[in-house]
Amino acid sequence: MELTSSALIYVLIIVGAAALVATLWLWPRLSPQRPLPVLGRLGLLTVTQATALSVLLLSVNNAYGFYTSWNDLLRPGSAPLALTSGHAPGAAPESEKLVQPTTEGGLETVKDVLPPGPPEEVGRVDSVKVTGPETGLSDQMFIYLPPEYFNPRYNREHFPVLLALAGYPGPTLSLVDDLKLPQTAAELQRTGQMAPTVIVMARPTVAPPRDTECVDVPGGPKTETWFLKDVPTALRSAYRVGRAAESWGVFGYSTGGSCALRLAMRHPEVYRNAAGMHPDYTVPNDRWTDGDLFRGDADAARQADLNWRLKNLPAPSAALLVVSTHTEDDYPATEKFLSSAKQASDDHPEFLVDSLLLPDGGHTFETWHRELPATLEWLSDHLAPPQDREPRP
Repeated sequence: MELTSSALIYVLIIVGAAALVATLWLWPRLSPQRPLPVLGRLGLLTVTQATALSVLLLSVNNAYGFYTSWNDLLRPGSAPLALTSGHAPGAAPESEKLVQPTTEGGLETVKDVLPPGPPEEVGRVDSVKVTGPETGLSDQMFIYLPPEYFNPRYNREHFPVLLALAGYPGPTLSLVDDLKLPQTAAELQRTGQMAPTVIVMARPTVAPPRDTECVDVPGGPKTETWFLKDVPTALRSAYRVGRAAESWGVFGYSTGGSCALRLAMRHPEVYRNAAGMHPDYTVPNDRWTDGDLFRGDADAARQADLNWRLKNLPAPSAALLVVSTHTEDDYPATEKFLSSAKQASDDHPEFLVDSLLLPDGGHTFETWHRELPATLEWLSDHLAPPQDREPRP
């Protein structure tokens, strides 16, 4: 059973309940103060408490997504799973592919991800394992493919891409189950409010349980390189997606929103468009980032501070959307960032910053879900439409 499987939790609950019943029934028989009865009592207590603790830990892990598989837990950063299916002559062996199908992630636990029907009518959501040739990192992701992707009329088109990032330490599944991203995108595309777009759903926690804030950690995981080089390279090797930065966007909520703005501002040559839903504008120093993510490197810390970049570096050629509410705890920080961004955009017309500020709402999925349709529409308006990569006859 998979680490995130609900069936595993149910099995442990049954085992724990059975151990509790056995303890109550056998305890009087194990009352003598001799070695074997004492060991028996210790064994019953150990099984009961171990199963209860396991259920608790698995439930917390499923809720927050620290680890998405046994491989993730026992061998962090290890190589991806290799499939045993055959491959066409001249094609790369499955074990060498950067994107491989996987049953990880828990997609089967979510009902009505997309309406029933063939992919050419409703689209499809894939669960895949992505491996990075540059960093050696690997992680599970979901890929939403619109119906047009399977339509023969579009078989030469390379689609725009949105990289969607969950918050920390949420699992990738939160984008499907809690934010309902593929469901919302499919409806917007069906009604013509959003162009056909491939949506890549990922988590910023590529090296769990550490919060790396999508930066290259000195002496640690190169998370920024993962999202800048590995993820685009892997996706282009497996899907018909655009190559130009104008065809790529990134967005997310909470930590995912912070990552989105940081990636676009630091590397608009990769992600030209970004939207941050309730983001931070600096990298926090807390226990999740091990106190100091940059290990005393003051320059690296400044480079990751978005306000510092606006005041001290040329504005990037990027389009940004900042999404928040007037009642959010960090609203003053949002006002400060937008003020600095306006000054920077006055001097650099290719730097565009828009904002969507609701009157109320908190740091919750309820609020993010309300903000999602407008965020997706804005991103779609700024992404380059599907491109025909081959000349038409």
